[in-house]
Amino acid sequence: MARGFKDKLGEGGFGTVFKGKLRSGPCVAIKMLGKSKGNGRDFISEVATIGRIHHLNVVQLIGFCTEGSKRALVYEFMPNGSLDKFIFSKEGSVNISYSQIFEISVGVARGIAYLHHGCEMKILHFDIKPHNILLDENFTPKVSDFGLAKLYPVENSIVTMTAARGTIGYMAPELFYKNIGGVSYKADVYSFGMLLMVMAGKRKNLNAQAEHSSQLYFPLWIYDQFGHEGEIEIEDVTEEEKKIVKKMIIVALWCIQLKPDDRPSMIKVVEMLEGDVESLEMPPKPTLYPHETVVDDQRTNLDQTMSSDDYTSSYDSVERETSSLIENIA
Repeated sequence: MARGFKDKLGEGGFGTVFKGKLRSGPCVAIKMLGKSKGNGRDFISEVATIGRIHHLNVVQLIGFCTEGSKRALVYEFMPNGSLDKFIFSKEGSVNISYSQIFEISVGVARGIAYLHHGCEMKILHFDIKPHNILLDENFTPKVSDFGLAKLYPVENSIVTMTAARGTIGYMAPELFYKNIGGVSYKADVYSFGMLLMVMAGKRKNLNAQAEHSSQLYFPLWIYDQFGHEGEIEIEDVTEEEKKIVKKMIIVALWCIQLKPDDRPSMIKVVEMLEGDVESLEMPPKPTLYPHETVVDDQRTNLDQTMSSDDYTSSYDSVERETSSLIENIA
């Protein structure tokens, strides 16, 4: 099926993905898992989770293979790859419009809403990020990679976590701070908000005041721009595209509220994205952590306010990634 594993599509924390072809004709993506801990728990988790999912915006698991210590998952093939190569595009790469970006964001929101509310079990993904959003030939987005997912009865609102999971820059603060609320499906809402924020800044032409860009937390800067002007400055776009970006950013700011209870459900997020931008209210100002302190240069003072060594090192990484993002789109 894999033709000798010659066509490598990508590599992640849970294994390497190769392109393959079924005898019946269709191409597939074959994910060869790395060595699993706990007698293959990662493999069993992904098969059990994604095997019961059927939705336009969630990648379809076709089958799995296991032989000795070797394990593989076989997915439908997504010819346009992952979203990150389009929103973090470089010179000469394929560019997509804000209208396409918006449609992708709505599709991703629908897929996550289905995971949370449309299955027999509530499925929490815990790793929503651009690399895990795949695009088919029509740029229809599909949520993928369920290696970190957890299943819970629908009636369970709070889940038990033994360790933080996810990707730095997209992880919800309650995974580190236990005093702001329990871990729930709202962790995925936070990750989607950060994804939406990154997608809105995709075209590298938001004016992020480059002289301060290395010192500002991107969502905070965006919020302040809205607060002062009511509009975001974007070059070479139509009025309709400006409305699209404004809507995406307002919804993103709601999703990244510090306290889980202040974030909307993904069903509500879909409604907000599909509604009129004029009907959206501005959320409270976003913060990174409880009891935020802002120093004179407008940079969030991470060192003085972190109570966890792990969290400090994590958000040092976030700050570097955010600075890099702002500099790219400035």
